[in-house]
Parts: sequence; structure tokens; C-alpha cells
Amino acid sequence: MPANPVQIGPLQCGRGLPLLFIAGPCVIETEELITEVSNRLAEIAVELHVPLVFKSSFDKANRTSIHSFRGPGLERGLEILARVKERTGLPVTTDIHEPHQAEPAAVVCDMLQIPAFLARQTDLVQAVAEAAARHGRVVNVKKPQFVAPDDMQHAVSKCLESGTDQVLLTERGTTFGYGRLVNDFRCIPIMQAFGCPVIYDCTHSVQLPGGSKTGGQRDMIPTLARAAVAAGCDGVFLETHPNPDQALSDGPNMLKLDDVPRFIRQLLRIRQALNEDGFD
Repeated sequence: MPANPVQIGPLQCGRGLPLLFIAGPCVIETEELITEVSNRLAEIAVELHVPLVFKSSFDKANRTSIHSFRGPGLERGLEILARVKERTGLPVTTDIHEPHQAEPAAVVCDMLQIPAFLARQTDLVQAVAEAAARHGRVVNVKKPQFVAPDDMQHAVSKCLESGTDQVLLTERGTTFGYGRLVNDFRCIPIMQAFGCPVIYDCTHSVQLPGGSKTGGQRDMIPTLARAAVAAGCDGVFLETHPNPDQALSDGPNMLKLDDVPRFIRQLLRIRQALNEDGFD
């Protein structure tokens, strides 16, 4: 069985524990940006007494255009994330796209994230799970847009059979026709039934795929996040940027950094109401 709770550096996520937040810019644009955002998120975590993991990608391999910005690459990206971890004390996570990236990323990152489009790739899942097991890390598998929640039990099984029981699953919307994602909030309890904590990705869920570049409905982020917390998710994943309209990746579906404290406070009030009513 998967572990519940899971241990992410000094933090825990799981049944009966405070709501976990995973937050940061979509991609590492510059070290200056990462320093600014990670410092502010560390302050917010202290101010609001919330467990928070910093997230940013060293490479965005899944871009609409070959000319789109992808990031600084594995070596430079991990150097920057290591400094975030040392400076802020926050655990860090990043995307893994190829099996050979798993081991060096596991040396630095407390959690290794498997992107939704790649969650069916057995070699990748196995490499990430094995590296996580060697270094005491957590694997976060994002549910593909084309996969039913019930079928995520196979990703969990691959992780368990590859040596780690430290597994999170993340819901991020399901493809509905062309160019739209929808959220079925039954995904949360269905995937929790496998024994794993379940995270809700409120920013990628508002993506509008298709066209010359991916769009998004940023104004819908709070609505969907509130619904997910009410449905009992164990944590919330959100990408954030000081100026999303100027971001080099996924700007239309990132939350403005200045709006993060109010956003988190709203979700904490919903979580508190559930706890007061004895929600399980």
C-alpha cells in the first residue's frame, strides 16, 4: 500500500493533515525571478502557517511551438533549485521528462513530478520511482487528461513495484472535445481510495489547449480550487508569477503572486469548515 501521509522533506501531506500547497513559476526563467518568487512564498508559508513546496521546471519539453522558451536545462536548473532550498528552507520539486534526469533531480529535489502527458510511460515512472526510493523522495504523478481516475491505480502500482511507497497523485482536468478541460471532482475520492494523498492542480485545469499557443482562464482558478478543497483534496498545486502576462510559459493560467495570500486564506477557511464538521 502507498504511504499516507507522505514525507516531503520536513513536511507531510495526507489524511487528516493541513492542506499542502505546491507553488511557483511554471518554468525557471531567470534566477532573479526564482529568488523573488521563492522568497515571497517562504514568507507566505510562515505568515499563514501552511506547508508549502516550491515548484519550477528546469525544462518545459511539452511546448506548442519549437520556438517557445523551455528553461535553463537540467544542470543549471538544479543548481538554482538547490539554492532555493538552502536559502528558504522550502522543499522543492520539478518536472522529470526523461529517465536519465531522475537520478540527478532526486539528489536535489524533495519531490519528483511526472507530467500528465508522460504518466503512462513505464520506463519514466520506473526510473523516477527508483531514484525516489534511493534518496528518500516523493513521486507526484499527474493524472493525464486522457486517463480515467480509476486507471491511475496502475501508475501507483508501478511506483510500488519500483521500490517506493511515497506517492502523490494530482488531478488536473480531463479533455472534453477539442480545446477544453473539465474537472470531475469525483476524481479526488476515487484516487484517494488507492491510499495516496491527492493534490488538485487548479492552474493547469484552466488551460485552453490548441491554437498557436495554449491559453487559459485565470479568473476561474479560485472557483475550481474552492470546489476541490470542498471535495476533500489533500493539497493544492498552483503556478504563480509576479506578472503572469509577461511570463514565458503558461502565463494565461498562472495566478498573480500578489493574489496568493488571499487565495490561500479562502481555501483554509473552507478546509477549516470541513474539519469542524468532522469531514473525513
